Amino acid sequence: MRARQSGMGPALPLEGRLDVAMTTFTSTARIQGQFADAWRDLVRGYRSWEFWGAMAWNDIRQRYRRSILGPFWLTISMGILVGTLGVLFADLFGRSIPDFLPHIALGFILWSLISSLVIDGCDIFVKSRNIILEINAPTSIHNYRLVWRDLIIFAHNIWIFVAVALILNIWPGPVALLAIGGLALICFNGFWLSLLLGMICARYRDVKPIVGSAMQIAFFLTPIIWKVDQLSKRAELVEFNPFYHFIELVRQPLLGHAPAVISWIVVLGITAVLAVVSFCAFARFRSRIPYWI
Repeated sequence: MRARQSGMGPALPLEGRLDVAMTTFTSTARIQGQFADAWRDLVRGYRSWEFWGAMAWNDIRQRYRRSILGPFWLTISMGILVGTLGVLFADLFGRSIPDFLPHIALGFILWSLISSLVIDGCDIFVKSRNIILEINAPTSIHNYRLVWRDLIIFAHNIWIFVAVALILNIWPGPVALLAIGGLALICFNGFWLSLLLGMICARYRDVKPIVGSAMQIAFFLTPIIWKVDQLSKRAELVEFNPFYHFIELVRQPLLGHAPAVISWIVVLGITAVLAVVSFCAFARFRSRIPYWI
């Protein structure tokens, strides 16, 4: 009996055990409170759709102030770029224009949406410093504002593909409806990623240039100005590129093909992981954002 007691070590007194229990209970209650506050912030932010919707429209108006065509200038410039590169690269790669031009048009349009969500998401809180410090509003409204603003710009740019489809007589059929789900997943992930990157870049300002450089590299590694079947030996490496799967969920349905099952699996898996990680980080560090900016 003595040997057993000596092996167990000295027992904590009753007061010590009560202190440990109270500390654990307090820590658990604090964590639960943080998660509850974060969830309320997200819900209140979503319900304030009139507020962040108006701010998104105002961002676009300010960007194209005193411009006659407004955001269509971006559409015109991208249309010229798509038409020029589509014809040029089709000739360089020995592809027919009806086969290559729709591919590159959708690639540029979708990449513009994705890169804007990622890069602009890095400083979403820094650029919204005055609003965060002066107005008692949910922090998440700025992320909703970002997604809605980029979605409006995407709605302008998608007319480039509509024009290409009409010229080349492309009719995707009912399968095109799958593109709505793919676009929704892009926006959903853009929201969570902007939430996570916004906090990281508010704390560490050197992260945004790194993200910008990484996105430039990712552009050339993603099948936007080239097609997967042009890779003879390393085509399988494209499957490890998450941007490829996000783009394919929208591009393939609009071209009349169902996306590969692996693309749905990869995107849904990324969505689940990103949502959990971003929400946990938001619950933990949401209260520190005003001090970081």
